[in-house]
Amino acid sequence: MKKFLEEFKTFALKGNVVDMAVGVIIGAAFQSIVNSLTKDILNPLLGIAFSTDFSNVVIPLPNGADPLCIGSFFSAIINFVIMAFVLFCLVKAMNRLRDLGVRKAAKAAKAEAAKPAKPAAPTQEELLAAILAELRAQNSAETEDKEPALTK
Repeated sequence: MKKFLEEFKTFALKGNVVDMAVGVIIGAAFQSIVNSLTKDILNPLLGIAFSTDFSNVVIPLPNGADPLCIGSFFSAIINFVIMAFVLFCLVKAMNRLRDLGVRKAAKAAKAEAAKPAKPAAPTQEELLAAILAELRAQNSAETEDKEPALTK
């Protein structure tokens, strides 16, 4: 049980869960805006077109059963279509931004690969060998100057 709680704690504290919670809260707030748009703006406009209050269109059923609220059902469909369209636009925009980022990264990688490779710097051993060779050359030049000339 303790392991299960630790796994749940790890899951719940991940950034994705927090982001999802923020998205749900914003989505609920946006849903109320869409409901108001449908109820307060679109339904009256549809009512003008059909010469009736569209949201209150009902079909009465026999035997005193609850009537079918067709207007309310169509309002829910309109809400769904609006929400689906907005989510589609958001996902499309996010995909476009992601693709733009991927293209920029690929372009940067291609530019980096196209740069000529810098010549490799000499290793420490190579530098020490070059210094030693130079010292030997200087030393041999000094010894040649100090040797007496046998043939003059």
